[in-house]
Amino acid sequence: MSAAPEPPREQTAAERADSSPSAHPILVTDLASKTLAVKEGDTFLYCDLEGNLDHGDDYGLGLYDGDTRFLSLFHMSLSGRDPVLLSSSSERGYMSYVDLTNPDLYEGDEIAVRQQTLNIRRIRAINGRLYERVRVKNYNPHAVRIDLRFDFAADFADIFDVRGIPRDRRGVDEPVRVDDGAVEFRYLGVDDIQRRTRVAFASPPDVIEIEGDVAHVEFRLQLGPYQTKLVGMTVEPIVGEAAPEPMEFDVAVHELRRSYEDWERESTQIVTDNELFDQLLDRSLRDLRSLSDEDEGGTPAAGIPWYVSLFGRDSLITAHQLLMVNPSLASRVLRELAAHQGTVVDDWRDEQPGKILHEVRKGELARSGQIPHTPYFGSVDSTPWFLIVYAQHLRWTGDRAFAEELLPAAEAALAWIDDYGDLDGDGFVEYRTRSSRGIRNQGWKDSFDAVVHADGRLAETPIALVEVQGYVYLAKQRMADVYDTLGEPDKAERMRTQAMDLKRRFNEAFWMEDERFFVGALDGDKRPVRTILSNPGHGLYCDVIEPDKAAAVAKRLLAPDMFSGWGIRTMSKAAAAYNPMSYHNGSVWPHDNALIAAGLKRYGFARSTNRVATALFDAAIHADYLRLPELFCGFTRRTPNRPVSYPVACSPQAWAAGSPFLMLQAMLGISARADRNVLTVNQPHLPAWLNQVELRNLRVGDSRLSLVFRREGEITSFSLLNREGSVRVVMEE
Repeated sequence: MSAAPEPPREQTAAERADSSPSAHPILVTDLASKTLAVKEGDTFLYCDLEGNLDHGDDYGLGLYDGDTRFLSLFHMSLSGRDPVLLSSSSERGYMSYVDLTNPDLYEGDEIAVRQQTLNIRRIRAINGRLYERVRVKNYNPHAVRIDLRFDFAADFADIFDVRGIPRDRRGVDEPVRVDDGAVEFRYLGVDDIQRRTRVAFASPPDVIEIEGDVAHVEFRLQLGPYQTKLVGMTVEPIVGEAAPEPMEFDVAVHELRRSYEDWERESTQIVTDNELFDQLLDRSLRDLRSLSDEDEGGTPAAGIPWYVSLFGRDSLITAHQLLMVNPSLASRVLRELAAHQGTVVDDWRDEQPGKILHEVRKGELARSGQIPHTPYFGSVDSTPWFLIVYAQHLRWTGDRAFAEELLPAAEAALAWIDDYGDLDGDGFVEYRTRSSRGIRNQGWKDSFDAVVHADGRLAETPIALVEVQGYVYLAKQRMADVYDTLGEPDKAERMRTQAMDLKRRFNEAFWMEDERFFVGALDGDKRPVRTILSNPGHGLYCDVIEPDKAAAVAKRLLAPDMFSGWGIRTMSKAAAAYNPMSYHNGSVWPHDNALIAAGLKRYGFARSTNRVATALFDAAIHADYLRLPELFCGFTRRTPNRPVSYPVACSPQAWAAGSPFLMLQAMLGISARADRNVLTVNQPHLPAWLNQVELRNLRVGDSRLSLVFRREGEITSFSLLNREGSVRVVMEE
């Protein structure tokens, strides 16, 4: 049951500054794991397990395109009654299947069709529009007559409306129209753009009735003994001009299937001796294809339903996770973000020259200027992540031409770090919101209460986050490698000098000797935020932590107050602000754990890496389709038990889908230097549940490799099965 809404209250200044939906979902619902998500391009359907959308709900269900809900009601009934659910699945990502049967259907007081004698199958696909095919099969030895009814409505809500963010004004809903047997809903937005939803049918309905803003459409079906009949329709979201004519249903599905096969074929194939782990990897790879949007340069959206848009941080981290599997994703993300890089100082959008965006939105509120997401730049870590992925892409591909093409964008990002990122001249990168509709906290934990002192007080800006300093350190170290490759040794040396100076100052300013751990941040008065968080674990991945401190950090991250058994919590159970059901203050995030796991391996803690990977693998086994969600609650693992779902977690979600690949790369110890024609394997160490891993079509520069890793007891060895090209494989201690 949904939680009862709290009475209205005056927002604090911090909460008003945090009015962007990027910060945290505000809806609470009991629909976790009870929805179907189907997506292709910018269009997605988010419905209940019966395939329906409930009118006026609080769950965010709908058919969306361009941040607008084009269908808010889509309900199917059978002779006045709701069908009974048998099973449903949206495992393919671009398609869903819903199998239903009938309850007893009456004519007057008499049963006309006995229960469970009809099968109703709803098949959906999205390819430019929503395609629906409803198959009704009569299993009776006699003829039956049924009324198949569909109710439609379109509220044209902006995704921010659905999230509960207040708006200044709303446009005009036009009367529902019936045109040539199709139903059309229209809305003129405050951005002066007309949006339409056109529902067309493969065969003419028997009844179309308009009642206010709702359309009732009815098909009166006569089915002979064991006969099957089909009802087909399309739902087209239209902004401005109509899209091309729809394809046939089978053609649309075939085109989608072929696109997925091409994506999987161009990626590294990973085959292990653990069937469930193979399913997790396959699921993740397909989800990343599903989240991709050609209109955004082929970049992945952050997650369904709230973040179907281009996000800087999310897209970059996802691309980074996939470098071993498909480096072309990184090139698409980098090129798209470089095209939107900040060029001016614009406080409304938190934009500055060289800065990498946080989020782009296309809906009515963005287009009408009621929110600053055109794009919005309120992210302190997108810019260093841009540099990390830019440099790592060169390491994996050796593509000097691409590196030279994007070098101006990379150097502008470096300039932003030095010229704008350090707000108070102390040598650390901080953030402070300037936009009246911006995000208060601008790291990856961007909810308004995510940076909190040990006594429960919110930290005041400008805030220097612990992990951001690590990102900047790694960015400058990797940019030094880029300059070496491009023949600019002086710039390379300057980068390394700056990085090492940052490392020294970081380990002095952020270290808590009494806790043997790092603070989460320095606040606006340079007071340490002493709450124990997962954030310092990212410093392990970035190699910014001094070796004499690494063991203590690793130990604390896996202590009972931090490690739930399903993964590392975002905040210690002992913290004053801890809440295992919160978005950032005690939950478990797969991408957070993947970065920490890879960092643990970097410092030689292979068993700890495997422990984190095992916890997340166990959590994935309990998830629908073996799909890791955006996050789950941080309750301690018990036996028997399963992870507690976070109510409004995105699923699928991009950097959650990418997490298994980064963890596997860490366990295998693989890294690439295509600029030196080398693939390095460093102390591979597989967990007890994984005895063999084979990588096929692994790309390093222009070469292709096939490798197999085998575990015998505590020893993991590897063999080169095939090589196309001249890349060398080197074992590194």
